[in-house]
Amino acid sequence: MATAVSVDIPKELQGDSPDDVLFSSIYGVRSIELNRPKKLNSLDASMARKIVPRLREWEKSDMANIIMISGAGEKAFCAGGDVAALAMQNKTKEGQKKSCDYFALEYKLDHSVATYSKPYIAIMDGITMGGGVGLSVHAPFRIATERTVFAMPETTIGFFPDVGGSFFLPRLDGEIGTYLALTSERLLGVQAFYAGIATHYVNSSVLGSLTTRLSELVFNDYTTLGERLRLVNNTIAEFISELPSPDSYERSPYGNLAGDLRKAIDRCFAFDSVEDVLRALEVESVSDEPGAMPKWAAHTLKTIQARSPTSLRVTLRQLREGKAWSIRETFIKEHTIASNFVAHPDFVEGVSARLIEKPARDPAWNPANLESITEKDVDTFFTYPEGIEQLQLLPPTKGGAPEDFHDYPHARFALPREVDIRDVVNQVGSQGQRGVMKRLLQDWNEKVGVLEKVKDVLARKTQVDPRNQKVIWKE
Repeated sequence: MATAVSVDIPKELQGDSPDDVLFSSIYGVRSIELNRPKKLNSLDASMARKIVPRLREWEKSDMANIIMISGAGEKAFCAGGDVAALAMQNKTKEGQKKSCDYFALEYKLDHSVATYSKPYIAIMDGITMGGGVGLSVHAPFRIATERTVFAMPETTIGFFPDVGGSFFLPRLDGEIGTYLALTSERLLGVQAFYAGIATHYVNSSVLGSLTTRLSELVFNDYTTLGERLRLVNNTIAEFISELPSPDSYERSPYGNLAGDLRKAIDRCFAFDSVEDVLRALEVESVSDEPGAMPKWAAHTLKTIQARSPTSLRVTLRQLREGKAWSIRETFIKEHTIASNFVAHPDFVEGVSARLIEKPARDPAWNPANLESITEKDVDTFFTYPEGIEQLQLLPPTKGGAPEDFHDYPHARFALPREVDIRDVVNQVGSQGQRGVMKRLLQDWNEKVGVLEKVKDVLARKTQVDPRNQKVIWKE
């Protein structure tokens, strides 16, 4: 049975809501429950101020083995940051400073998740967007369910995909990250798993049993972080059954990011300018070539054209540069960008038009078109505005977790990435497709979903020599 943890509320938190985050313990599991279901568990400063010190406290505790974070209710894990409250205060310099302070706190929290020294599991059950992505996507374990709705909708509201989006989006396969960032398109259920957003997929009905099972795990004092993570990974795997089809979601007209759709995404979103992306979509929208996706391209073209032009330009620059940023650099640079966006008219306009006003309306972006935004204008978003200090991240704690990195240290708990599959093809391609799949299944411990993904990647990225059946990577 879960037991509530009773703590004295520090003086600086006494003006905050007392119940917006609930902390509990079941043996070695420490649970964080975001408790604003009527607001879809949107993250605000009150919640972040409670979570940060609790995570630090649990890192030092020998009794806390595993951290699990989830959201109250059945609709959302966390639908994002409480941007409506931020936008309303951004009309004054003082309010803008408060927004910058909020983002600083949020990014410190997200960085703590990314470098946490104990197993951290995010239950992405329901809507997982914006700020909810920051609390989950950097963790070694991200569990999607049939109710998961993932998106980075920031360009829709005149902002940019923050909370570490500069880091995780460019590290997704191909141009998936660019596509999700510029369009704000959603991934449903198991689609988030196949895209690499989630590391596991389970049915929501088993989450309670999974928590109980995890609480039974016992670690020796000398057990390394890697060994603990492997045990947790194997335990989660016990609750995974067959995966649903990625194309089984009625609200997702184009299905899984695979096959011809993935080829089209990589074709159209591989460019370094928004104009080139739009031109590629225009060509795709009228193409009658085999494998073309004209209906998807026309829809996507219309979607991007409705986004903030400033957000689009800054976002594409952010993603291209973010490929080279470390995790520490990412949050410091994103705080720079956020500090500039809070003073930009598109942020207030986008949030007001899309989220506050009833009925919602189309925002009036300023500037209204891409041609009015120069490279020099984009440059300003990557320099701290006057009066805003550089973000100081929290110092790391000892425990075996890396303090900084350029690639996720626990990436192998998710499905193999295309670079992983490429490496195996280059190593054992002479053994044919069966040999490649056998090797990947072995390396990923027979993980459910590996075969489905590998088959798609091999179909798109390789060719077979008819003389000897050798698999050859095309690029």
